[in-house]
Amino acid sequence: MNIIKYFFLFMILLNLVACDKNEKEVVDVSKIDVNVDVRRFEQRFYTAGPENLSTLKSDFPFLFPEPNPDSVWTAKMKDEDELFLYKASQEVFGDFSKEKIGLAELFKHVKYYFPKFEAPRVITILSNVDYDNRIIYADSLMFVSLDVYLGREHEVYEDYPNYIKQNFTPDHLMVDAARELANPVVKPNPLKSYISKIIQEGKKMYTIAAFLPAESEQEIMGYSPEQYEWAVQSESNIWKYFIQKEMLYSNDPTLTERFISDAPFSKFYLEVDKDSPGRIGVWFGWQIVNSFMEHNDLSLQEMLAIDNEELFTKSKYKPKKK
Repeated sequence: MNIIKYFFLFMILLNLVACDKNEKEVVDVSKIDVNVDVRRFEQRFYTAGPENLSTLKSDFPFLFPEPNPDSVWTAKMKDEDELFLYKASQEVFGDFSKEKIGLAELFKHVKYYFPKFEAPRVITILSNVDYDNRIIYADSLMFVSLDVYLGREHEVYEDYPNYIKQNFTPDHLMVDAARELANPVVKPNPLKSYISKIIQEGKKMYTIAAFLPAESEQEIMGYSPEQYEWAVQSESNIWKYFIQKEMLYSNDPTLTERFISDAPFSKFYLEVDKDSPGRIGVWFGWQIVNSFMEHNDLSLQEMLAIDNEELFTKSKYKPKKK
């Protein structure tokens, strides 16, 4: 009886240690002040009449390119498809209060790591589901296309491929915002090897996770629960595949399309392709950076400054065997 008791006690302690090891670094941002200024352009535009157009153009000049005549804008105000998107976006986001709280936490974490950061003015818009530009961060402004986050099952996205619309959810808005804020601080690396490319992506993922410490790795990666579990369970076999195929220091540009770019699945040219999530190289880059940070006492800024291939050699990365 005592043996069984001690066995269960040992297992509980083991689980606690494992949980502690996987916890993200928690930093105190409670004393960091940021101003979250949100302007709801889509609300003003689609509820305005032609008589208010001049005021809108004065308040949001950057959203009204000069070559377009006023008739273009007044037609948009009455366009049935755009009005449908507007109604749908208001049903999903309402007063945007939840997102405003999330943005405040995001901006505080960015400022913690990069003290010179100034929170941008956030302008919500509709973009006719321009998912390639769902969030645009340009110095003092951040444009958020609400019609790209209505929920993956929304009728608007009925004809979109699953891998494209998978992250068209309100929850993923904050991840995309964090990614836009991470892009400027992750400087380009001149090395063109596959290992350098995936570590470059891994640096971005690590930075996003630092900016969003309460967010799950699955959501940050943009994977479904099944896709994330597949990546975790397949880690050792995929890494062995990369090594056997001599991919790590290869400059083959097709590896980007196969393992880094958005795609319905990764391309090993094997039967497992149909089960794999896309961008598996990005996930591996993130695991390598995680391993590096576990074995090296460096700040986020110091890690970002290290050459990618040097980071790999110092990461002591070993895939976890399942």
